[in-house]
Amino acid sequence: MAKLLTVGFPHMEKETGERRAFLPAFVQKIARYAEVYLAEGYGSRMGFSFDDYCQGNQRIHKVEREEAFGKDVIIILRAPNEHEYKWLRPGSCLVSMLHYATRPARVQRLRAGGINAISLDSIIDDYNLRLVESMRAVAWNGLEVAFSVLEKRWPGFIRDSDEPYNVVVLGTGMVGKHAVEAGTKLGNVEWNSKYMSRKGSGAMVISVGRNLSGNARQMQKIFHNADILVDATQRSDPSKVIIPNEWISWLPEHCVIADLAVDPYLLDHKPPVVRSVEGIPQGDLNKYIFFPDDQDWNATIPPEIPTTHRRATVSCYSWPGVHPEACMEHYGRQLDPMIETLLTRPYQDLSLSSNYFERALARAKLPEN
Repeated sequence: MAKLLTVGFPHMEKETGERRAFLPAFVQKIARYAEVYLAEGYGSRMGFSFDDYCQGNQRIHKVEREEAFGKDVIIILRAPNEHEYKWLRPGSCLVSMLHYATRPARVQRLRAGGINAISLDSIIDDYNLRLVESMRAVAWNGLEVAFSVLEKRWPGFIRDSDEPYNVVVLGTGMVGKHAVEAGTKLGNVEWNSKYMSRKGSGAMVISVGRNLSGNARQMQKIFHNADILVDATQRSDPSKVIIPNEWISWLPEHCVIADLAVDPYLLDHKPPVVRSVEGIPQGDLNKYIFFPDDQDWNATIPPEIPTTHRRATVSCYSWPGVHPEACMEHYGRQLDPMIETLLTRPYQDLSLSSNYFERALARAKLPEN
């Protein structure tokens, strides 16, 4: 009988608001095909104990966190911190949200260490659709927070004007489509139901694509009455902004910018990576609401980026993590049909000419030089 692979589950040491871990049911499925090693305290921030994961299964073990990184396969939702890559063994396989396209230094680090990788965000089907994603949660969680800011100004969302709330969505991809639906329901179905029972005037969503977003004259008209501006863009050239900082001055003072794209500023890269809405902060699960006079506004913005014009902004690098258990249940369901292929097929043999799920995993391998 062939020796079983070892799979490590280190918990993430990110911001304190990051509580996500794969759920016990998912870990039990992994144990069908491998020996599983959970870092001490794995899942505890979501209320789970080691016994919840183990359930008497002799293939599930508890280890120190560094040891969990030293297994054949390492599964961690967000990419490791800088100092943690040295704990990965050459020839091992890191399974994580690695974002190859916007993290070239990370790709080089993995190559230099002889580490194989499967990027969860790069697992796509034959029609270029992501198979491991939480686009709906990105949109709904982000819009829920954005509308919560407006609700503080207008309790119950009732205001003197009988005009509907105006939501402008930049981007018409998967996140943008979900943002349209979330925008029409105030980011929360329960809130919307109560609002409509009080004869609220509703919400109207305008969706803006690439053939219009560069037209300054038309965008000024659209921005004039916006209550929420949603960035759900995915740019072909991340070195170019879509909304220059001066355009933010066209938005009403009360308007909230909902940042769902959450691209980083990486000005030292060639070409550089900039944010699509210029001059807004990048938040995380510790802090995702920023008001214009916030002392932390510039903490994630390089000094050469203009920030003169500001509006309240909600931004979170990990929007699905706002509701962590629902998020991890969703990811587990999506990964479920790939587990056997991932753990029984050698990494180097994953092929685009094989079955559906193997092809999807093959597309997510670390890009070659």
